[in-house]
Amino acid sequence: MPKMNRCLVGGTFDRFHDGHKSLLNSALDVAEFVEVWITNDEMSSAKSPVLQSFEDRREAVLNWANERITTHELTDSLGPAPIRKDCDSIICTPETLSNCQKINEIRVKSGLLPLEIFEVSHVMDELGGIVSSSRIRAGLIDQTGRHWLTQEQRKMTYHFHRGLDEELKKPSGTLYAGPEDSPEVAMASAMENISPGAIVAVGDVSVATLIDMGVIPDIAMVDGMTKRTELDEKVDLSMFDIQLTANNPAGQITPSLIESIEKALRNDQTTCIDVNGEEDLAPIIVHMLAPIGTNVVYGQPGNGVVLTITNLKTKNRCRDLLSQFEVRN
Repeated sequence: MPKMNRCLVGGTFDRFHDGHKSLLNSALDVAEFVEVWITNDEMSSAKSPVLQSFEDRREAVLNWANERITTHELTDSLGPAPIRKDCDSIICTPETLSNCQKINEIRVKSGLLPLEIFEVSHVMDELGGIVSSSRIRAGLIDQTGRHWLTQEQRKMTYHFHRGLDEELKKPSGTLYAGPEDSPEVAMASAMENISPGAIVAVGDVSVATLIDMGVIPDIAMVDGMTKRTELDEKVDLSMFDIQLTANNPAGQITPSLIESIEKALRNDQTTCIDVNGEEDLAPIIVHMLAPIGTNVVYGQPGNGVVLTITNLKTKNRCRDLLSQFEVRN
């Protein structure tokens, strides 16, 4: 079959992933030239508050594309397809097939030839889920469809070793400085820079500080300790909708902690996890399982408060860190 001349592809293309690559490779297989029409910021804003900007999405496509692909800004749901005379094909997924059929109805009514429609199946992950931007934003998979933490990995106990000490001491996000005896100063600065996602506070002082400021974190993690010393006054947990417990000895990440974090992330009520042991390493698991845009705050003794917003870079760093722990069943 001879190739088509010019194929149109439309979409958001957030967190450019293997499903996008499959779609565009299919377009390149059927046509000499491919036009990728990417929804602009105004159209995309209704999808998610953590969607990448138009320029970032376009750059990701261009970094992957060859000279047969050009990118364009899409400003409405149909784009130029209903009126273009120099295009002969359009490519879609099962969800967007009806939109392509609508485009052809408009073209025929206007006296234009219908576009040849090529429907491309989804790329699936190892568990049979669709590799999609929405599932990536939800924190479930990476851009290749890999799960951040498999069911088998959730059953393991991870033991910290001293070789990671310096790496873990580095703030993984932004450090907001403030006096140690007035933690609300640094916390207030951090709260001015949060993303639209949930707030996860790790550590008794961080949780208590937010509560004193009138902010109930979506998820709180406490262990009754600060600087390895037991607190005289425990954090009041009564205002949280759900209270969970986890057994997690110092220097470890246990299945109990992982399960509690996942439960907390998957419900829509404020949740406190009371850790029997230590919660210092919990942010690694929080970032790996949390949706993009989740705000994780914890105290940096003597310095202030660290705010880390979950993104793909953070998730990959935490995956790499966890891979360096000693693993035991």
